[in-house]
Amino acid sequence: MARTLFDGDAPPAFVAPPFGDDQLLDAYSKTIAAVVNRVAPSVVNIRVVSHEGRAGGSSGFLIARDGFILTNSHVVHGARELEVTLHDARVYPGRLIGTDPDTDLGVVRIDASDLQHARLADSSSIRVGQIAVAVGSPYGFQQTVTAGIVSALGRSMRSESGRLMDEIVQTDAALNPGNSGGPLLNSVGEVIGVNTAVILPAQGICFAIASNTAHFVAGWLIKEGRIRRSSIGVAGQNVPLHPRVLRFHKLPNDRGVLVMEVEPGSPAAIAGLQKGDTLVGFKGQPIATIDDLHKHLVASEIGAPSPLMFLRGTDKLFCMVVPRELPPHPALSRAR
Repeated sequence: MARTLFDGDAPPAFVAPPFGDDQLLDAYSKTIAAVVNRVAPSVVNIRVVSHEGRAGGSSGFLIARDGFILTNSHVVHGARELEVTLHDARVYPGRLIGTDPDTDLGVVRIDASDLQHARLADSSSIRVGQIAVAVGSPYGFQQTVTAGIVSALGRSMRSESGRLMDEIVQTDAALNPGNSGGPLLNSVGEVIGVNTAVILPAQGICFAIASNTAHFVAGWLIKEGRIRRSSIGVAGQNVPLHPRVLRFHKLPNDRGVLVMEVEPGSPAAIAGLQKGDTLVGFKGQPIATIDDLHKHLVASEIGAPSPLMFLRGTDKLFCMVVPRELPPHPALSRAR
């Protein structure tokens, strides 16, 4: 018969942890202090004056020694004037290099050199529960530091342009208005995300754009001032598929994208798509939602013939569509 603790055995001796609580707290404090000491000189305050004359402030951080600053698109979009204040109180006029509302990222440049900049980490190595430190200028209080943990990974949220942003990092490090565009850091002072949003009035639910996304977008903004994406020229809505059609054609998803409008002369029109068709696949990959389609319509698809699977009535059909470049959003206009 199985024995229990109450069968006469003495309880196991308590083993004290190798470090006391005070030592653990001291180690945590030293870690946060080291992160701030390393990164604070690269964090900037951005004062924005809109074309309507409204003024506001937010955060950003240097990503290169020659004055390139990463921030949020919603921070600098529509700016008539940008003023950047460095850690040491030096003030420079900022120049908008480019923005991408679809990922809520933007790049600003100041005419300065030999600046201390932050290093972008590989966000694929982030783990839930690891330390997360935010530095920024909430409500104008520059160089404010908050700390917490990475609460969740792989979140999705809508950008102001309406596109779905993927691989969003959730943290409980306190963020407030003005933190937008500032860095979210790991325990060695590397940037794991760009702080972008909070859920009000909830507490401890804050979000950052993953550093891998930021690295990709910043590179293209610096190079071309915008991100190139492709389009097939349809407007659609997500709809459920009829169970019989689903079973008959052995489709992997129970939803598709109903074509509500086909732009005249567009790649979709040239390929023969019609209003009322339902898109269910692109290049062999299932399409269940408009967001699925957007994920496939990247720059590499521009001019590339691609097989599109769709339903017309109860028939499953295929056509070849050649995506074209999506015209730049008004916010993407280059301002070099």
